[in-house]
Amino acid sequence: MSSRRPYPAWAPWLFLAPFLLFFTAFGAWPLVRSFMLAFEQTFGPRTTVYVGALNFRFLLHDPLFWAAVRNTAVFTAGTLVVQVPVALALALLLNRPDLRGRAAFRLIFFSPTIVGSIFVGVIFSLLLEKRSGLVNTLLHAAFHSWNPDFPWVDGFVMPSLLMASLWLSVGFNMSYLLAALQNVPADQLDAAAIDGANAWQRFRHVTLPAIQPVVGILILLTAVGALQLFDLPFILYADSFGNGPNNAALSIVTYLYQTGFRSGDLGYASAIGWILTIVLVLIALGYRWLTREEDAAS
Repeated sequence: MSSRRPYPAWAPWLFLAPFLLFFTAFGAWPLVRSFMLAFEQTFGPRTTVYVGALNFRFLLHDPLFWAAVRNTAVFTAGTLVVQVPVALALALLLNRPDLRGRAAFRLIFFSPTIVGSIFVGVIFSLLLEKRSGLVNTLLHAAFHSWNPDFPWVDGFVMPSLLMASLWLSVGFNMSYLLAALQNVPADQLDAAAIDGANAWQRFRHVTLPAIQPVVGILILLTAVGALQLFDLPFILYADSFGNGPNNAALSIVTYLYQTGFRSGDLGYASAIGWILTIVLVLIALGYRWLTREEDAAS
């Protein structure tokens, strides 16, 4: 039998060339360039000065950066506390065998995800208006003592962002949790019911362990997405370029955008971006380590 290849040695590289070209141009080189920029100070697109680690040292004493870190951390924690439980509750509701119109409800809950964050920001900027907004109008109709000029956007920045984020993303998480719930072994639930377990005990000891991998990955995706908060505050607080009153809506990515594209210091913006990248990588590695520990224990 001949060991000669049926194709020339350069043929695989020919097919890989388009991917390698685009990845190098739009992936690898921008990544390398941003790392180089993190050690430079820029004054417009053509003037750069090498400053070493000065950008990172300045971050430690930058009050706006730490305000952005605090706001992003609060938003991430609030998103995890609110969004995942609500998504799980909706998935449990839709998983009921006696529920009619399951497909319609699934479409209704999932449809905001299709709309996109920009449109959701515009929608909530209208919904949360002081007097003409639908939220204040409905609350005033239900509770006559409710102030129709209640300042959702101006006075309650983080709740407004959390409401918009919840409406946008809860359907996405719900769909994954619903698929996980439908794969829980029915025989285990029946056996637990025969043994006298009530609904909470069946959920705690049978359902929750079965869907735990999906819950874990959704927590990771939700945290990573929340740490990259940008669209919602930038639209809701467009007048202040996403800062909000007293910088209450300023996020890390918003501050990165303002520093790089409004102030023109791409070096400092790159330093901010690399700090965020390191945090995201550490979160992913921590999740991987925890899942390995759980797999080893089981």
